[in-house]
Parts: sequence; structure tokens; C-alpha cells
Amino acid sequence: MSTELFKDRSIEEFADLLASRASVPGGGGASALCGALGIALGSMVGEFTLGKKKYADYEEDIKALMERAEILRKEAVALVDKDAEAFEPLAKAYAIPKEEPGRDEILEKCLRDAAEVPLRIFDLAVEGLDLMKEFALKGSRMIVSDAATGAVILEAALKGAAVNVKVNTRLMKDRDYASQIEAHIDGTLEEYSMNADEIFHGVYDNF
Repeated sequence: MSTELFKDRSIEEFADLLASRASVPGGGGASALCGALGIALGSMVGEFTLGKKKYADYEEDIKALMERAEILRKEAVALVDKDAEAFEPLAKAYAIPKEEPGRDEILEKCLRDAAEVPLRIFDLAVEGLDLMKEFALKGSRMIVSDAATGAVILEAALKGAAVNVKVNTRLMKDRDYASQIEAHIDGTLEEYSMNADEIFHGVYDNF
């Protein structure tokens, strides 16, 4: 992998790499980027709402939402590269001969590390959707379509991260550990997919 961070690539370069035979960036990195883009749209709604007399009652709420969104967006961008960093040791672990002593332990650790990043992306998308719900409710009606768009993109981040967690947990030997993570994903995915749809249709159906 190049020493240049994926987050520093142009949009065209990133898309070209994603479309290539390179193992990274992949679905996890793309999900992290979706998370960053979705949250950014919430911040955009906030920017066009602040200072408007019509929304003065929500001024402090919007400021607080934007502060949290800024933190999450920056973390999501960083996770694009963290996902790639976590995958490389796993790819090397798969290449270890099956008969080599210690292979199972190395592979198990690499699977855990590789699952941690998309798990964080998943949880970040969950929080992002909570923010987006507030942006959609309290943001300027002139730009609320961007809150709906943000919700759709965050749902993509949520689902993309979920499948990238499970592709690792399914191979773990420690089934108790894997099952805990999978239960968290399964128990949250349906609820927040519905939340994303509600945010979207709350805007779309009122045009």
C-alpha cells in the first residue's frame, strides 16, 4: 500500500483505487467515507440554519449538533485509512501456511482488529443518524433535503460497516466474543435502518 493516506487522495483517485484489484480501500473504507459525507450534510444544514430568526429557538441546539458532527466527521475520515491499516495484517495472516504453529492465534487477533474498525464505523453511523434526525427536525426547511440525503448516505455507511464486521466475526474461533458483536449489530441495524427511512420520508413525502 502507498504511504500516501487515502483521505488525502482526490475523489477520482480514491474511486479508481476502489474500482481496482487493490485490496484496500474496500467496503470498510467506503463505508467510513459515506459516514463522513452523510454527517457533513448535517453540518451543512446547520450552517444554513444558524442566524435565521425563524429558527432562533433552535439556535443553541443546532450549535451543539454541529459541534458533535464536526468531531464525528473528522473521525470518519480518519477511519478510511484505519480500515486499510487493519486489513493488511489480516491479509498476511491468511497467507500463513495452515500447518504453521501459532497461525490460529495470529489469525484470531487479526480478525478482531479488522472487525474493530467497521464496528466503530457502524456505531459512528448510528450516532450520525441520531444527529441527522435532529437536523431534519430543527434545520431550515430551505435545505432540509440535505438532511434527508445525509440520512440515506449514513444508512449506506451503517449497512456497509455491518457486513464488514460480520465478514470477520463469522471466522472467529471465539464464538462468545463474535456473538456479542453480532448481537450488537443485529439488534441495532434494523432499528436504525428504519430511523433512516423515517428521516428520508419525513422530508420526501412532504414535498
